[in-house]
Amino acid sequence: MWSRREFVRSAAGAAGAVALAKAAGASATAAPTALRGRFLTHVSVVRFNQIEVTPTRSIGQDEAPDNSVEHVRARRDAFASGCPGGRMTWAISWLALYDQRQQYKDVRKLLAGYHDRYGDEVTFIPGGYFAPMYATRDENRKTIHEALREVSRMVGSGYRPQSVVAGFLDAENQRFLATDEGIHVCQGQIWSQHGIDNGDGDGGICYPYYPSKEHYLKPAQGRADFIDCVCLDGWTCDFLTARREGFEGKFNSRQGVGPIETVQDLGEQVGRREMMDTTAMHFDAGYALNGFGFVTGIWETSLGNHEHLAWWLQQVRERWPDTRVMTEGEFGLEWRKHVPDNSSLNYRFDAKGTGAPGSEKDLEIQWFMNQEFRLALLGPSADKSQRMAIDFTRYDLPAREPQTLQREWSLMNVLNQKGTRPQDKPMRLGQLPVEDQQRIFARYPELKKLA
Repeated sequence: MWSRREFVRSAAGAAGAVALAKAAGASATAAPTALRGRFLTHVSVVRFNQIEVTPTRSIGQDEAPDNSVEHVRARRDAFASGCPGGRMTWAISWLALYDQRQQYKDVRKLLAGYHDRYGDEVTFIPGGYFAPMYATRDENRKTIHEALREVSRMVGSGYRPQSVVAGFLDAENQRFLATDEGIHVCQGQIWSQHGIDNGDGDGGICYPYYPSKEHYLKPAQGRADFIDCVCLDGWTCDFLTARREGFEGKFNSRQGVGPIETVQDLGEQVGRREMMDTTAMHFDAGYALNGFGFVTGIWETSLGNHEHLAWWLQQVRERWPDTRVMTEGEFGLEWRKHVPDNSSLNYRFDAKGTGAPGSEKDLEIQWFMNQEFRLALLGPSADKSQRMAIDFTRYDLPAREPQTLQREWSLMNVLNQKGTRPQDKPMRLGQLPVEDQQRIFARYPELKKLA
């Protein structure tokens, strides 16, 4: 298990070897190959206040008692119990990073030790997941810059995180991470979130992509609008429940691998089953379609639920023993190594309802996500001919992020799964404009039969 400082030394040696090879006339590195495998990332958040929207403003509850050394240690022990040898990411809030009480001094020392001992990543989380909703781009840029410098000082020995965990982060600040901070991975969107918590952001791709300079949810269309920062989702959700708005139907549309929406809301038996069924959407059917699967979740340390994390990771290890459990930065950079731009993106998912609330057992949803658009088809699992389009979001169209502070940061145009606008009604593919049909069938000719 390499620590960051050992990795830097090794990387320096590798760079020297590459230079010698080029000097000797060796050919350039071979073209990247497609990423293969099953990948899981886990992020634990250590904070002072529930929602620290700016360094000087909090709108949540004081969580200091639940972010003690004992709580942090229990979380790491649970992770190790479920996944011996795995590496995780710790995201620390502004107040937890700077608080001078002995409790937080000890917590920071503990996190630095986890990096040295296990190779864990320690990074910063700005804005309590909602930085763009409560502070300007320039304010967030300055906050991130100062906090990253403090994280490096805290861990020591020239440490630098490979990613930032942000919940939501605007395109300009993801560009800033890449160009000014040298960080090329950002957990920068919460896929499908709308009507939950303090920010809305539906319209993106749930697997990695390079964002456009126009909008953080829009995949870059070419070099002119390309941001060299791999944007990652924050929570893997059940595709069936995720199509809903907020708490529509009196259940949480964010059900998936997170503990609040599953074991806390549904009870241990049903909740744990939903965690595994959601994981299987990616590690079984999704893996078969895409050649790789990605499951991720952010769990606040203050929640406890440590035993459920250990259980989930143990089950994943037993059912899919080839799963690689790594930090956010490691996974994002691994993807970046294989995928130089968005032109080859072609993510496909085919998920049946799990039977949990809001995930109807008799329904099936198909997702198609690429550089040009995302498309979702929903219908009875017993009759695929009845599939209706519930989402068609074009990424070739101009997009613009909000320029003022607000909670709505979604990207919606032709048709959106949440059904919040008058035009968001399920329709046959043949009811879409002819231009949109041609765009869809050019990539997926097999869908013509559903027109």
